[in-house]
Amino acid sequence: MYSEQDLRDAVAAGAITDEAARALRAHVAQMRQMPVTDEENFRLVNSFNDIFVTIAAVLLLVAMGGIGSAIVPGLAGVLIAVAAWGMSEFFTRRRRMALPSIVLMLAFVGGVVAAPIEILAETFESGPSRVATALFAASFVAGTAAAWLHWKRFMVPVTIAAICATAVAAIIALVVTAVGPGLASPDTVLLPLVFAAGIAIFTYAMRWDISDRARQTRRSDVAFWLHLLAAPMIAHPLFNWLGIADGGMVGPGGVVLVLAVYVLFGLVALAIDRRALLVSALAYVLFALGSLFEQYGMVELSVALTALVIGTALLMLSAFWPAIRAGVVEKLPGDLRERLPVVGPLAQAA
Repeated sequence: MYSEQDLRDAVAAGAITDEAARALRAHVAQMRQMPVTDEENFRLVNSFNDIFVTIAAVLLLVAMGGIGSAIVPGLAGVLIAVAAWGMSEFFTRRRRMALPSIVLMLAFVGGVVAAPIEILAETFESGPSRVATALFAASFVAGTAAAWLHWKRFMVPVTIAAICATAVAAIIALVVTAVGPGLASPDTVLLPLVFAAGIAIFTYAMRWDISDRARQTRRSDVAFWLHLLAAPMIAHPLFNWLGIADGGMVGPGGVVLVLAVYVLFGLVALAIDRRALLVSALAYVLFALGSLFEQYGMVELSVALTALVIGTALLMLSAFWPAIRAGVVEKLPGDLRERLPVVGPLAQAA
């Protein structure tokens, strides 16, 4: 099984020509009756060896964490980060294994962030304070720097999303420090910040997408992970403000609003050819529809009916994604169309 990244590497190494790679992509697209760009490819597992290596790496990282915790607070994160970097030198830089690379990158950044946080947890046992939150922000700044170093060394696509995530966490922690831990409520501070950060990351992801409209380079993979990060940061605050996240019953008016927002997400997803927004908001739509069915006396069938409606709609959308997307993109202004991923036959010839 050969991935899109393998094709890119083969072209870069001169094993095959760029024309041959394009012809292969067009052939696969024709066989699947799906344009290349619409596949939204990203490499995760090439063989079972990826899973085998990942399991072994996780076991070793757990062992490092256990040993470090038994010695002194903060050492666990340091040992995990060192072990993750060392394994990345072989499995990422030399073997170019996708799933282990993702896990090891997350372990490295997580270890760097966790080390000072573990020390803070031992030092500030009485509760949050301005000093504690400031130091907490500093730990995420260290995580951002660590992720940037990892990117410069290994160029794992998900690393850019990790840089953004740690940077956002650091900014939020700094804002909480400025406002005061006791005054920074979710509704007034945290959710607006998360939503604004989600919009910013989404915009940043589009910059990566615009630079690779045919989705044949690493930039498309970077954009995929950025969209995956931005989607829940946009969806959760929106649906929380609509009253869905509090777990209460949702009336017909609320369901209409939820569905309207989900349709808007769907139009955006079709335009940019990314499905992350649809997936991130799916749980809220399922809850809203299930709650509506229960209000009309369909308690026993609420789950089944909700799954039937949403499942059918998503399957139909997936089956006719290229045609629906072409119709949506055609209605957009010409200058905007030129910035979006290519549509239909253009994708097969790209």
